[in-house]
Amino acid sequence: METQETPGQIVLAATPIGNLSDASPRLIELMKSADIVAAEDTRRFLHLATGLGVRVPGRLISYHEHNETHRLTELLELVAGGATILVVSDAGMPAVSDPGFKLVEAAVAAGVTVTAVPGPSAVLTALALSGLPTDRFTFEGFLPRKAGERSKRLEDLAAEQRTMVFFEAPHRLDAMIRALRDAFGPERKGAIARELTKMYEEVIRGSLDELLLWAEGEVRGEIAVVVAGAPAGEPARAVDHVAQVQQLVAEGLRLKEAVAAVAETERVSKRELYAAVLEARA
Repeated sequence: METQETPGQIVLAATPIGNLSDASPRLIELMKSADIVAAEDTRRFLHLATGLGVRVPGRLISYHEHNETHRLTELLELVAGGATILVVSDAGMPAVSDPGFKLVEAAVAAGVTVTAVPGPSAVLTALALSGLPTDRFTFEGFLPRKAGERSKRLEDLAAEQRTMVFFEAPHRLDAMIRALRDAFGPERKGAIARELTKMYEEVIRGSLDELLLWAEGEVRGEIAVVVAGAPAGEPARAVDHVAQVQQLVAEGLRLKEAVAAVAETERVSKRELYAAVLEARA
């Protein structure tokens, strides 16, 4: 009599974001029992295993942003053959600003079982420690590196009323906070969370102007930035400020400079204001 193969599963497991003691018993159990471990960085995973005193008997393969599409078919075939695949990122929850989403998407489409071992999250930890409203929030990940693309993204967020959580590299933090200040205004409240759960954990809270002063110094470590949402109320409309732009132009300012000045002061989109001025001229 033939034995029917038992369907496998994919397990997304959160790993510590700093303090190894935050590793859950379920994570440790799966590290010991999983048939396959798909790790964002295999060396970092082995370092984690050593720190936890765990011997990993399963097959270890790399699964990161540069090969995740290529790995999908292989991983789905393995789980279809009955394997339990543990998916881990370098820190925190896979699929949240880390590899994993494409695998989950493909697994769901293929009818493969996907479950999760929850645990440490830099997003939620930074949000909880920020001192800003936590009832409604949005995770925005890393802003674009190019100044123009970053400004456009922040223009789109200018009217966002939910608390926003971002990630940023320490060497780009001052440019990022300056862009936030220019887009949201110097008085908007925020917090910079650095080295969460580690020995030198630090949370700096204040206005974006105050945060910029701190960020202009030497900054090291893993960074999360939390920013308060826009004040509640009727959203500002670009068309309501066309006359202000026209007045500045009449006084000798170039159109683009006038639009930028009014948009920053009145907290409206530069693109929408520029379009409204051009429409008024037609």
